[in-house]
Amino acid sequence: MLDRKKAELVPGYQVPLFRVEKQIEFDGVEMGVLDNGIPFLTESGLARMCGIDRKVLNRLAIGWGEEKFKPRGKQISQLLEEHGYIESILFLKSENKGSEINAYTEPVCLALLEYYAFQADDPRPEAIRAFRALARLTFRKFIYDAVGYSPEQRILDSWRHFHDRVDITSTSVPFGFFSVFREIAVMIVPMIRSGILISDRVVPDISVGKAWSEYWKASNFDVSYGERQKYDHEYPPYYPQAKSNPQPSFAYPDSALGEFRAWLVKTYIANKFPAYLLGQTKKGNVTQLIVNKAIESFSGKLIAGPSGTQ
Repeated sequence: MLDRKKAELVPGYQVPLFRVEKQIEFDGVEMGVLDNGIPFLTESGLARMCGIDRKVLNRLAIGWGEEKFKPRGKQISQLLEEHGYIESILFLKSENKGSEINAYTEPVCLALLEYYAFQADDPRPEAIRAFRALARLTFRKFIYDAVGYSPEQRILDSWRHFHDRVDITSTSVPFGFFSVFREIAVMIVPMIRSGILISDRVVPDISVGKAWSEYWKASNFDVSYGERQKYDHEYPPYYPQAKSNPQPSFAYPDSALGEFRAWLVKTYIANKFPAYLLGQTKKGNVTQLIVNKAIESFSGKLIAGPSGTQ
């Protein structure tokens, strides 16, 4: 089981940042998909594909800071760079049903398979077979098909999360006022279409609401448009946040609706939204590739993100 106290007691220990959506053993190989849609092999799964003992892979990964400067590590480092992977560690520390696992993503798996298939002093036939199989079928599709994971279903779930929240707030906002959540549909809909999975972990209205509240107070809009009013905002029962329902939120006078819409486009989406999305990549909730697609849908410009895989 996870030991959260270890994070405070053991130097360098990190609490898992990612959660496993689904994990199986397929043809003797453990694999799965994280809850952000990223496919992975477990440590034992990747070791089996490479034809090596799991302990060999574990020592390589745990000691990567030193191993990457040794002859074997240098060759693997070069392969990782060719796959666009420049992170300082080889795996994502993740959580599966209360247990920690090391999840190895596509670029790391392909680099290690290529090394053990073609560059190692003793090429492994298992790695050769696996590498050839993945060359014919993309890594992502291979694991999605094996696990039975449907990215289309996740998109449908995003729409359900959005619509359920719209339904709940439809009668809670006082007459003559508007809520931030309902008004940012113009932002959420393109996010979902770009592949960003709206869920209990990706709640953009909190970011927008805080920024708008600060702008409202700084602009003294209570005088210009009338005072805002508190109302009870509730999350759908399947949201963890629902445990503390109702959530006190602000509703704003309809007279300020034009002001809000102009601010949303010119200030938040133009300046603050990219930072919000980059924050989601650091949390592992969305990939850099999808972030770029979302930004393109609003501005047509790509943004530079943190190092790592897409």
